[in-house]
Amino acid sequence: MRIGVLGTGVVGQMLGGKLVAVGHEVRLGARSTTNQKAADWARGVGARASHGTFAEAARFGEVLLNCTAGSNSLEALASAGADNLADRILIDVANPLDFSRGMPPTLTVCNTDSLGEQIQRAFPATRVVKALNTVNAAVMIEPSSVAGAHDLFICGNDAEAKRAVTAWLREWFGWQIVHDVGDITAARGTEMILPIWIRLMLTLGTPRFNFHIQR
Repeated sequence: MRIGVLGTGVVGQMLGGKLVAVGHEVRLGARSTTNQKAADWARGVGARASHGTFAEAARFGEVLLNCTAGSNSLEALASAGADNLADRILIDVANPLDFSRGMPPTLTVCNTDSLGEQIQRAFPATRVVKALNTVNAAVMIEPSSVAGAHDLFICGNDAEAKRAVTAWLREWFGWQIVHDVGDITAARGTEMILPIWIRLMLTLGTPRFNFHIQR
C-alpha cells in the first residue's frame, strides 16, 4: 500500500518507519521538498521511503496520516490540498496542544469542538478517523511494549473507514483492543485525555503506558 504521512516530527517519522518496515511505501510530507528532517528520514529508512511536500505526500498516499502538530494541522492540510485529500481515509493522530505557556500544555480547542471535527468540517470529502492520539509514538507502533491488555480509541463519521482503520491498526502495529467510540464528535473526549495523560507521564516518569477498560 502507498501511504502518505503528513508531518516530519517524531510521530510522523516513527509511524512512517514502522510502515516501511512492514512492507508499505511511505512518502513523508513537509512544507517544502528541501526539508532536511524528511530527507534524512527517507535516506535512512530505505528504498520504499520517500519525501516531498504535503501535497505530494497526499497525492501519493492511498491512505493518509496526519502527524502534524495540532496547532498547525489545518494549515498543513490546506497546503496538501482539498482535492488531494478527497475520498481518502485520513487517520488523524494530532492533538491540539498549546505549549506557549510551557508545561503542561493546554488544549487549543475542547469541550464543544475538537481538532478532529475541525478537520472534518474543513475537508468534508475526506474520511477522517481519529486514532492513535492517546498514546506515545513508541507505543503507537509497538503496543506490546506496554505489558498486559490495553486499549486504543477511534472515532469518525464513516463506518467503513473505521472498520478499515481498525483492521490496519491490528495488521500494521499489532493493536488487539480498539474501541469505536462513535462519530467524529467523540474526538472531543479522546483529545481531552491528553491533559491527564501528560500529568501521568510526569508522575510516572515515562511515556510508555496506556489505559485499559476493565468491565
